[in-house]
Amino acid sequence: MRPIAFNLTGPGYQAHRDEIDGAIREVLDASWFILGAQGEAFEREFAAYVGAPHAIGCNSGYDALVLALRALGIGPGDEVLTVSHTAVATAVAISATGATPVFCDIDPQTYVMDPADAARRVTGRTRAIVPVHLYGQSAPMGAIMDLADAHRLKVVEDCAQSHGARWEGRMTGTIGDAAAFSFYPTKNLGAFGDGGAVVTSDPEVARTAAMVRNYGWEPGRRYVSEVRGINSRLDEIQAAILRVRLRHLDAANAVRGRLAAIYDGALAGVDGLQVPHRDPRSTHVFHLYVVRHPRRDQIAADLAAERIGTHVHYPMPVHRQPAYLDHGYAEGSLPVTEQAAREIMSLPIYPELPETDAVAVAGAIGRSVAGGR
Repeated sequence: MRPIAFNLTGPGYQAHRDEIDGAIREVLDASWFILGAQGEAFEREFAAYVGAPHAIGCNSGYDALVLALRALGIGPGDEVLTVSHTAVATAVAISATGATPVFCDIDPQTYVMDPADAARRVTGRTRAIVPVHLYGQSAPMGAIMDLADAHRLKVVEDCAQSHGARWEGRMTGTIGDAAAFSFYPTKNLGAFGDGGAVVTSDPEVARTAAMVRNYGWEPGRRYVSEVRGINSRLDEIQAAILRVRLRHLDAANAVRGRLAAIYDGALAGVDGLQVPHRDPRSTHVFHLYVVRHPRRDQIAADLAAERIGTHVHYPMPVHRQPAYLDHGYAEGSLPVTEQAAREIMSLPIYPELPETDAVAVAGAIGRSVAGGR
């Protein structure tokens, strides 16, 4: 059997090569590379896509989180509720503001924040919640917003994996006070380099985020720093590429959904294997297709032997990583998170993956599980 890669970005370029090449040439011909017409157009188009008044492009999803938190006034001495089952960037962004991440456990089926556990961790210093919409599915935003309202907390949605996902009909990124999107190349909406955006309905948050991303300068007024800013700007070439790819995002998400359905059917009945759970209140866009089995490591090894790529998102919870051990979370303190990290595995899924490859991956998993009984 030929190799099956976990993910490939090349086919996504080839599928829209003429459009992307034309967009890049347009930027090169204009010879304006930072904070220009392409970035402004992408901000308008992305804001319209998600249904928010404001989108502010920046250098990465990590920076988008930092900008959103800073624009909402989160800083030293504050505590921010989030999850440990996430890319470490979520926690690092909170730390970068001077605030302290407070890690909450997760739902054992969807792997997103458990609002009941989060409620138990609120203190007098809690100022915000950063729910992570994981793998393409929304966190339970109804309960999270109720918790935020009860304690007057700000909410910044981490939408790095949820481009186009919805919660009860509303696009993720439009429910909290602000949201952070990543356009890393492997995302559902990916650039060909780094990129991110802050989304918000609050004009003051948008204004502050726009200033902070560009040295603290007020938009349209150079060389005067109103606040202590950073350099985090979405460049024109990436903005032009994202404008092309945004036009095809819904179609690409639909293909991901079809591939997920193929996996569901082909994996049905595999002993002990848990396929992705769909919260009926959420629209899943399958940034990742994550299965679970107690013998995850052996299955992954068997698939590797058949030249099938897999990955683990994420193998070490943030609260157990060396950089965060001083936060005081002992082993076993987040039991659902820690067990999930030992058992989950991501399978190949991207819009150009042949359906026959998804069937082949599922068949290899079935053989591995049957052979290990």
